[in-house]
Amino acid sequence: MTDTTAVCRRLVGRTAVVTGAGSGIGLATVRRLAAEGAHVVCADVDEASGKAAAEEVDGLFVRTDVTDAEQVEALFKAAFDTYGSVDVAFNNAGISPPEDDSILETGLDAWRRVQEVNLTSVYLCCKAAIPYMRRQGKGSIINTASFVARMGAATSQISYTASKGGVLAMSRELGVQFAREGIRVNALCPGPVNTPLLQELFAKDPERAARRLVHIPVGRFAEPTEMAAAVAFLASDDSSFVNATDFLVDGGLTGAYVTPL
Repeated sequence: MTDTTAVCRRLVGRTAVVTGAGSGIGLATVRRLAAEGAHVVCADVDEASGKAAAEEVDGLFVRTDVTDAEQVEALFKAAFDTYGSVDVAFNNAGISPPEDDSILETGLDAWRRVQEVNLTSVYLCCKAAIPYMRRQGKGSIINTASFVARMGAATSQISYTASKGGVLAMSRELGVQFAREGIRVNALCPGPVNTPLLQELFAKDPERAARRLVHIPVGRFAEPTEMAAAVAFLASDDSSFVNATDFLVDGGLTGAYVTPL
């Protein structure tokens, strides 16, 4: 796990926008990007947690419903107006509600809600960020997908899986389209991460947790700080030739057939 007291300073003076900044991977990334020198703009629909994140790193909080095009445009405008650039966009906000289950059980309202928050929001954020990056001639966009964009599961959350597959495909296409304008777009594909969302889900059903954990070669779930370290790498010039890819940070999960005992 990453100790942010001893990180590189690769993002000094750059402006990073993080959605879903108030908890989990988003909060860990806010801390990491700030530790690397970035001005961090924290977006969250939860005002209390989003404000707390911004205050912790002396950043800017913008309350944002990421499914609302006008609010997303206002978010990136606020970042530019405050700090003078939009260098990094970590489009991370997402949901995984219990109503999203097997295709046989998941209703249309649940399907649409997950698609709006997990996929449409990424479309809106990319659409808002790219014009700023084009004018600058550079930028890095990191969209949160998932290992489930690459693998199937019998324990399905059908809309979540479909939304993350969409994020992966869209990231690849945008990375190709805007590559010669200095803009890189990658999809971060985490394995299961030890976040409050996962803890709540598995506390209710320990058997469900055990069924997943057995497939991970390293024998544990990831920590949010490990995802944050990957985002910082993708945001920095150290990843200058990494583009239009599914950046897997999954403890070997997608490469495994039989795991160690």
